[in-house]
Amino acid sequence: MMIKETSLRRDPDLRGELAFLARGCDFVLPSRFKKRLKSFQQTQIQNKPEKKPGTPLPPTATFPSSPRPLSPVPHVNNVVNAPLSINIPRFYFPEGLPDACSNHEQTLSKIETAFMDIEDQKADIYEMGKIAKLCGCPLYWKAPMFRAAGGERTGFVSAQSFIAVWRKLLNNHHDDASKFICLLAKPSCNSLEQEDFIPLLQDVVDTHPGLTFLKDAPEFHSRYITTVIQRIFYTVNRSWSGKITSTEIRKSNFLQTLALLEEEEDINQITDYFSYEHFYVIYCKFWELDSDHDLYISQADLSRYNDQASSNRIIERIFSGAVTRGKTVQKEGRMSYADFVWFLISEEDKRNPTSIEYWFRCMDMDGDGVLSMYELEYFYEEQCERMEAMGIEPLPFHDLLCQMLDLVKPASDGKITLRDLKRCRMAHIFYDTFFNLEKYLDHEQRDPFAVQKDVENEGPEPSDWDRFAAEEYETLVAEESAQAQFQEGSFEDYETEEPVSPSEIGNKGNKSQIVTSSLSEKCGKLQSVDEE
Repeated sequence: MMIKETSLRRDPDLRGELAFLARGCDFVLPSRFKKRLKSFQQTQIQNKPEKKPGTPLPPTATFPSSPRPLSPVPHVNNVVNAPLSINIPRFYFPEGLPDACSNHEQTLSKIETAFMDIEDQKADIYEMGKIAKLCGCPLYWKAPMFRAAGGERTGFVSAQSFIAVWRKLLNNHHDDASKFICLLAKPSCNSLEQEDFIPLLQDVVDTHPGLTFLKDAPEFHSRYITTVIQRIFYTVNRSWSGKITSTEIRKSNFLQTLALLEEEEDINQITDYFSYEHFYVIYCKFWELDSDHDLYISQADLSRYNDQASSNRIIERIFSGAVTRGKTVQKEGRMSYADFVWFLISEEDKRNPTSIEYWFRCMDMDGDGVLSMYELEYFYEEQCERMEAMGIEPLPFHDLLCQMLDLVKPASDGKITLRDLKRCRMAHIFYDTFFNLEKYLDHEQRDPFAVQKDVENEGPEPSDWDRFAAEEYETLVAEESAQAQFQEGSFEDYETEEPVSPSEIGNKGNKSQIVTSSLSEKCGKLQSVDEE
């Protein structure tokens, strides 16, 4: 017997069941629903009044030709079973979000007009600066643009070749990060390696007004470029893969900093990546340790840094290859200048996210992603031995461990992870406790309330690395000035094992004393950035 739709809705229990089904509840069993429906049908039959003689049969229920649901259930099922991907708009744009409002043809027309004003419609790398500005790009994109259009092979770029390259780039790449990767990367590559930055940085060295004094010291070019490249990868390459992707470029401030070079004539004001003073401090520290001046330092050389403040066990971990690239360190037991840049920044700024990862890799001896109590005790043992040799009674490891666990507050008892150290914002104290005796003793003597105040300070304070570099640079310049005065400024009689300060001379205008031929012979040729 047919049951009308209105009669189904009169049963409150059945309406509740249907409501559960409409919300997608799985615990309403189909068999139970069928039993309830069958019971309801029998009740309707029993309650139906008996037909009297002569009473015509009720008309057969008719349904309209158009589909009409008997109940809300089929309609709900249609919504649930519909494929969700149809209604989800695209949200992932690896090459940047396309801009429908941009007029590429107008830009290309302006570029073509600019080439008309150039002799023979062939632009060299310096004239490419005007073309870069017409393209809406920073000035120092001109070298990558020049190379991408084939200028390195011919020495110039024609209007046809550049417009063809730029039209293809505009059609396939829609934001600055994607365009930058496309211009610098090798063909068919979507990431940047270290050597890809060399033409860009060489153009900065050649043309930036804050580095004009380096024109008389070409032997410093490769060393400055190597330093900048390592700082770029230290900050931008968060995956530690050795290849910078467009996503990492977007998340960093590199493109913004590169654009600042056009506006700021004093390159030392740009402390991120490009500061010459920072390079000078790093190179001088390396030169002091490089006793044989072959531009490699041994494990014994590195242990002398900062009066042997770092423990031997942590230095052994550095030379084990935990944080270095290539096989030179493991096979030959030598650290290159590029690896030293990473070490120095990590040592002097343990609050930096890359530095926290750097030292975590060193302390995680078994590579399981967790610092166990055994590993902490292993590194603290040498600290205790060194304190006892100095006549200082060390804190027992059990007591120290309680302090460190209270400091870090790990999510899992007895296990300290990288996430725990980044979250606690006290990683610098944690690391110094286990492998830097001098800084550990400094932390012990500081007011704990002052330490907490430093942690809670959210202002735009300079980083530990910026403070260290500024102080060391002033010290180095003062020492060189005093030594120069002692020797009465006689450059011919001035013989020293220390590197000459191009920045000091560049700032004072006396460029004739930047470097000497003997310094060039001592320094030799710096290895390329990809020689690892």
